[in-house]
Amino acid sequence: MRRIITPPLCILAATSLSLTSCGKTEQEALSSRDMAGQAAQVAAAKSDSTTLSSPPSARAPADTPAAPRPAAIVTAKSKPAPRPADKLASHAPMKGPAMAKRRTATRLSSMGAGTTAYQSALSRAYRKDSDLMDPPKNTEDYKDYGINPMTTTAEDRFSTFAVDVDTASYAIARRKILTGQIPPRHAVRVEEFVNYFRYDYAGPRDDRPFAVHMDAAPSPFAPNRHLLRIGVQAKKLSLRERKPSNLVFLVDVSGSMRSPDKLGLAKRALRILVDNLKDGDTVALVTYAGSTRVVLEPTGLEQKTHIVSSIEDLTAGGSTNMGSGLELAYGRAAKNLAPNTISRVIVLSDGDANVGNTGHDQILATIKGKVKEGVTLSTIGFGMGNYKDTMMEQLANKGNGNYYYIDSLNQARRVFQEQLGGTLQVVAKDVKIQVEFDPGSVAHYRLIGYENRNIADRDFRNDRVDAGEIGVGHTVTALYEVELTGKAEKLATVRIRAKKPRGSKATESAYPFGRADLHARFDAASADFRFAAAVMAAAEILRGSRHAAAWKVDEIKAIAASAAEVGDPRANSERNEFLQLLDSLRPLRDQLATR
Repeated sequence: MRRIITPPLCILAATSLSLTSCGKTEQEALSSRDMAGQAAQVAAAKSDSTTLSSPPSARAPADTPAAPRPAAIVTAKSKPAPRPADKLASHAPMKGPAMAKRRTATRLSSMGAGTTAYQSALSRAYRKDSDLMDPPKNTEDYKDYGINPMTTTAEDRFSTFAVDVDTASYAIARRKILTGQIPPRHAVRVEEFVNYFRYDYAGPRDDRPFAVHMDAAPSPFAPNRHLLRIGVQAKKLSLRERKPSNLVFLVDVSGSMRSPDKLGLAKRALRILVDNLKDGDTVALVTYAGSTRVVLEPTGLEQKTHIVSSIEDLTAGGSTNMGSGLELAYGRAAKNLAPNTISRVIVLSDGDANVGNTGHDQILATIKGKVKEGVTLSTIGFGMGNYKDTMMEQLANKGNGNYYYIDSLNQARRVFQEQLGGTLQVVAKDVKIQVEFDPGSVAHYRLIGYENRNIADRDFRNDRVDAGEIGVGHTVTALYEVELTGKAEKLATVRIRAKKPRGSKATESAYPFGRADLHARFDAASADFRFAAAVMAAAEILRGSRHAAAWKVDEIKAIAASAAEVGDPRANSERNEFLQLLDSLRPLRDQLATR
């Protein structure tokens, strides 16, 4: 039986099929895309982050997924009742809003995907749908970690934090903005915005797991202040050098996952991941809803067809027992523990849990002892409306893993193809950074972001205190805002402590930073430095930071535009997307100013 993609669903499927494929079978559309070659892939990538984002609503047509109301953050009380799966594929004659969606899809199919006209029309279509239909109650959950204050160096010269390579916050905000919404303030974590982008840091030249870089320049946003950047580059490994991986996919198949941008996209993402594994890797598949089930025992890639069919057969329905699912998945991962292999649980979910050990602390306690056994955990978020960012982010933190949010196939390729080594293999764990500022040259300082990664200064050398992990090829960037004083040559000393992936004792390195290393002007700094500063500033505005009250989006865009073209085409593409995102903020400025 051939599955027909109807035009309304094409708005969501446009990531991989393009809107010109509406009305074709899925296989025909995929074949058309493959034959189109590189040019078609580039066009798809340009529009990728705008797809799979159509806001759902309570009275939406049956073949349209549900979407969040652009509203304030509230804590989940209950999950919305799932819609019957068979309605997603309904081919009944459409009328009213459904027919309007068909006309919209037809109009969009005549435009070039990724063009300004295309994106404007798509945004108008989203807003029109929202006007026609009442969206469901928003039960998303984001935690307020506060905003770091300016600190007087004479009173406290140490700043200590754990590294963070997560990028979910940026992807969540991108999806919100492209659907005409201001991201919830507490969903914006500055470090995850900055660390989303590629920077050209040199890797280590010795046997250390990473290299450290520092530079500083006058701030373009605040007079009499400088921005200090600390960059960490983890060593890179080829696919052949990566350790064999024993992966357990833990997939949420509860009723809340029943939509193309949730379970549908999760299945496509897993296909990308499986396609990028190598001989010697194994895959197991566990699902959880009201109950848990082992769909696939650990299976080698020689049975790839069986792995893929097990993924494709997944369907959604029922309540959500995340705690039991974690127990079962960890059990499967522990079976294949070996000294020179990777054992990792990968959770794909919207983070909602409404039966069993649903308490936040109870679920986090489930994985507390697993890290010591050598099993790590990554969380991959999907969907909107009921999304639980806090749960997903802290699960990854406790599980010594990483946290990503996938809103499109382009993002899935980024996580599970381009950055697969860093997603799977850790090169250093419990990585802490401590910056000691010299009171003779720095009057005040502020770490921008990393609020949920702050560590007590006294615990910097306490190896029992958990910190962050760095994966293969990962970069970590931290920005400080500093006020200089006096003429002392020494500005700061940066110290980093880290353990080997399965070690228990950390080693420490120190890196001095002096006044001679300052750039005289902001425009004399590298393109990477300037672009990171622009991303930081945008995040500060989006989260309503009092430090950014006078900063302007147009000024930020000018800085980002001047640093958007670098040597790496992939970096250029990401930076140009960021420029478009800033343009999308223009009609939302009144909301930004009044919240």
